[in-house]
Amino acid sequence: MGPSQEDSSVVAESITIIDNRTGNQLEIPIDRGGVAASEWSKLLPGIWFYDPGFVSTAACESTITYLDGDEGILRYRGYPIEDLAENSTYLEVAYLLLRGELPTVEEFDAWHHEITMHTFIHENVRKRFLEGFHYDAHPMGMLVSAVAALSTFYLDAKEIFDPASRHKQITRLIAKMPTLAAAAHRFSVGMPFVYPDNSLDFCSNFLSMMWKVAEPRFDANPVLTRALDILFILHADHEQNCSTTAMRVVGSSHSDPYSACAAACAALYGPRHGGANEAVIRMLTEIGSIENVPAFVDSVKQGTGGRLQGFGHRVYKSYDPRAKIIKRTADQVFEITGKNPLLDIALKLEEIALSDEYFTSRRLYPNVDFYSGLIYQAMGFPLEMFPVLFAIPRTAGWLAHWQEMLDQDSKIARPRQLYAGAEERPYVPIGSR
Repeated sequence: MGPSQEDSSVVAESITIIDNRTGNQLEIPIDRGGVAASEWSKLLPGIWFYDPGFVSTAACESTITYLDGDEGILRYRGYPIEDLAENSTYLEVAYLLLRGELPTVEEFDAWHHEITMHTFIHENVRKRFLEGFHYDAHPMGMLVSAVAALSTFYLDAKEIFDPASRHKQITRLIAKMPTLAAAAHRFSVGMPFVYPDNSLDFCSNFLSMMWKVAEPRFDANPVLTRALDILFILHADHEQNCSTTAMRVVGSSHSDPYSACAAACAALYGPRHGGANEAVIRMLTEIGSIENVPAFVDSVKQGTGGRLQGFGHRVYKSYDPRAKIIKRTADQVFEITGKNPLLDIALKLEEIALSDEYFTSRRLYPNVDFYSGLIYQAMGFPLEMFPVLFAIPRTAGWLAHWQEMLDQDSKIARPRQLYAGAEERPYVPIGSR
């Protein structure tokens, strides 16, 4: 039975839409903060929501990450990000995102062993693929290509509905991402490849592959290793961001996980996504000194200077909970590395911005990128590696969403458009144009 004009008892959690052309109306329940577009179409078939950037559209249901931007809340599978950063490890969090529960001791030992046994990459990936790039290739560009190339080495990856095959690809991707990342860096600076050291934990192994020179074993400072682990936890997932959406969209075509993950990496390569903390470092460098901060803030307010990088967020309208954790982590890192000279500028910029009604009224607060770049730079990572450092931990989140999407038997992504082009036109032969 189609929509009618007859009144009905109104459900408290609902909206009523009226087609003013016909007077027909329809009541649609509000479910978990959303309304079903399929219900909307019952009354208004062929009428689409116009939502550039999908800022007001929920494209999926997910049980992985809860985010409340107004209250500054971030939870993985129900666990507050603060608790996980304080007590957990990245590999444990990756297990949580993928399996839905924190592992027992036995489960974690088995998971850790699996990851450790898959850290090596095929020699042809390194010798014939990675070493084929131009000498000054960007590490993130190399990573995007290398991840996609893995699909040609693991042909069983196309068996996405085989639980054993799917699990193996997930394990391979999480384990090999740090190896590929470190290899891309070493190549970009002309240093030889370092093989994984499987006697080390996840983050220590990555730092070994990054910084080892000629010593038999590279043992990273435990404070720096823990700081990196915390940063990886904070970046492991963040709901339906650009790269996660890319992972889901490409994955919805039932492509293999390496191709979908390469698409996610490509989205992260963009400066508006994975390059945000690099932009913060460039901004602080351009400011130059504490004395220049007030003038810079004034130029931002007047629209005559650059943007205030590292402040504000598409979702968060209060202080990013991850930024608070990173700020504490930065203090611990700088005790080991020495204070990043840009830190004083950052602290002064934050102090002025948070006391200025211009910024607070616009709900512009520090986000995760404001301090993460300072930590990475203090640890010796070049700016070009910042998006790569983002991709390593986010791989777990991407794969969790890819797996969830397949389990939901999601439709292939196919958004609508509002056509704004020319009406039908007659074809004119080329000689008569």
